[in-house]
Amino acid sequence: MQLKNSRDRWGAVSQALHWLILALVLWMAWLGLTMTDLPNTPRKVETYSLHKSLGLLVLALMLLRGAWRLYAGAPEPEPGTPAWQHRIATATHGALYLLLLAIPVSGWVINSASGFPLRWFGLFRVPQISARSEALEELAETWHEWMFWALVVLVLAHAAAAVWHHLFQQDATLVRMLPGRRRPPVDPSAPSP
Repeated sequence: MQLKNSRDRWGAVSQALHWLILALVLWMAWLGLTMTDLPNTPRKVETYSLHKSLGLLVLALMLLRGAWRLYAGAPEPEPGTPAWQHRIATATHGALYLLLLAIPVSGWVINSASGFPLRWFGLFRVPQISARSEALEELAETWHEWMFWALVVLVLAHAAAAVWHHLFQQDATLVRMLPGRRRPPVDPSAPSP
């Protein structure tokens, strides 16, 4: 098992962070989209606390992922990838990283500006990063929601591009982010066995 990224494949650490962050974001999205409709009970408070704790976990994992990427680099584009596709992929990855950092920070600002104490998974109290402010809370909520929907669009585009590469380009763009051995690319001009 290769931990560090190579020229043609994402390493195990990058893969683990990618899929773990995706799973956490899906969980947080489901919580965020359903928690406001819950009745005012202790369950609602627990759901909000879980959403906030997961958001801070995603923030920490994204900082780790960014540091790992600086250390481990990134695979080169698949052979034959046009320069314009590589530029779009690079811009999309940059926007995904930015949103996955900014959304949790905006959530932290919402919590801080509301004046509610926050305990990360009940283990320790998280410091406030802003003074209590209703105006700041409303602004951060608006940004939090808009950035979430921008993230949804980018994630869907990112996934669609990976599937398109896999099905129609028949290259290893998708496979190299999956655990396991790399499948050699299919040569459409080669005779079948």
